Amino acid sequence: MSPKRALAILIVVSGLLRLVAAGALGLGNDEASHFLYAVHPDLSYYDHPPMLAWVETIGLTLSGARFSGLALRSGFIALFAASTWLMWRIAGRWYGPRAGFFAALALNLTGYYGLAASTFALPDGPLLFFWLLTIDRLSVALEQPRRTWPWVWVGLAWGGAMLSKYHAIFLPAGMLLFLIVHRPLRYWLARPGPYLAVSIGLVVFSPVLVWNASHGWASFLFQGGRAVAGLVPRPDYLAAAMLAQAGYLFPWIWIPLFSLMVREARNWSHLESEHERLALCLAVAPVLVFTAVACFRPVLPHWGLIGLVSLFPVLGDSWRKHADRRPGPTVRWVSIAAVFPVILLGLTILEYRTGCFQRGGDARWGIFEARTDPTADLYGWDLVAGRLEELGVLDDKNAFLFTRTWYQSAQVAHAIHLRLPVLCYNIDDPRGFAFWSKPGQWLGHDGILLVINDDFVPVSFYRRWFQEAVPLAEFTIERGGLPVRRVQAFRLINQLAAFPFDFSPERAAAREVLRAGGHPMDHTQQTVRRPSPEGTLAR
Repeated sequence: MSPKRALAILIVVSGLLRLVAAGALGLGNDEASHFLYAVHPDLSYYDHPPMLAWVETIGLTLSGARFSGLALRSGFIALFAASTWLMWRIAGRWYGPRAGFFAALALNLTGYYGLAASTFALPDGPLLFFWLLTIDRLSVALEQPRRTWPWVWVGLAWGGAMLSKYHAIFLPAGMLLFLIVHRPLRYWLARPGPYLAVSIGLVVFSPVLVWNASHGWASFLFQGGRAVAGLVPRPDYLAAAMLAQAGYLFPWIWIPLFSLMVREARNWSHLESEHERLALCLAVAPVLVFTAVACFRPVLPHWGLIGLVSLFPVLGDSWRKHADRRPGPTVRWVSIAAVFPVILLGLTILEYRTGCFQRGGDARWGIFEARTDPTADLYGWDLVAGRLEELGVLDDKNAFLFTRTWYQSAQVAHAIHLRLPVLCYNIDDPRGFAFWSKPGQWLGHDGILLVINDDFVPVSFYRRWFQEAVPLAEFTIERGGLPVRRVQAFRLINQLAAFPFDFSPERAAAREVLRAGGHPMDHTQQTVRRPSPEGTLAR
């Protein structure tokens, strides 16, 4: 079978499996929040740049199913199919079509990229595509020393990566490192091509700059603050980060990749081609930066993984060489590696549907508590919406819903199909909810508070912003006869003062009062009358 035909089969079969998963699983917490990006079109967002919302919007618009998880995820599945093709193209140009197929296969056999970013509405899917597209265009541009035009495409691709996730800043850093340390191509530093590419990329990225400039640089401060480390070394954080990275890619992919990076760095002067040097330079910046941060503070495992993606073409060539030497063992090993994610995906869907691995009751195979079950956050939000419907809450046009956490509010908003406004009343971390409405517009309205899973913030905390608090209902969402989520609903009548959930001096002052052990309402005296029945509720 030709490598091109094998690639086509890989894309079709893996794509079908992802479509099944996308239709079978409920939205994750991040996905529910990302869905609200598509509902609130903007130049950028607090958590991420706008590419995520654009990809979601395409799927939702083409399908016409605004609240379908499959429609929300369809664009990301299509993008990963294109990423698989790009990986084949890059590795194929560098090492030949068989190496290209093995590189594409290896990418599909990873946990985070092959299962998560390829299926769910996450920013890493678009980042992966534009990261690979930038490498592809950069590789072409470097091979044409007398032409400047190819650098235009490098800039456009990098701009797309920056619109996907801020991690793309490591691409020009890696390119600069490569041009500095690789003497035969150092002449590019005196030519306009690289500078043109960076300039075009910044122009493409400019909507994010405009949004941040008009919102107090909120997104940059938030994401930058997550990577700021302390001064006390924490070897346990580093060990946890390395183990988690191995788990995200699967050890049989991560260990060879990391070994390749170390070996190529040690043998820089003896590397066979400039392609390996380019891949290494693009890999080391994000890997080293986030590894250094992990020495002092916890990091999310996938933050540095995008750097290792640059090494997959080299890994594909390594697999090709191994297959040439030992074809039988290679086929068997690859078959086992291919079956594992399929089994893992099947078990995930089974657990999501049945809860058969959850402890409690008569379950014999209990592995997870409800709070640690990785599928629990995805399950049952439609059932919560159903109970709210039974209570008549969703028909009350003078009310809004709110929870304490941004992800619970996002899940509720998606589950009720946006029939009522949903807010996040959290002074510390309201995420995007801080920008999607104004605190003052809810004065005089009733708030329906949902306390989920014994939230540690008491109802009495919110009561002081309202005239009265009345219990509505308490219910438990079950799966397979076992509890997954406990919900308490309260009606808080007639909001008297604006809750400071936006980015404002009032919110900053409220945070200081909370940290001092006080209550923000101790220093607020503001009352309003209930609006007339003819009034409308802002959404």
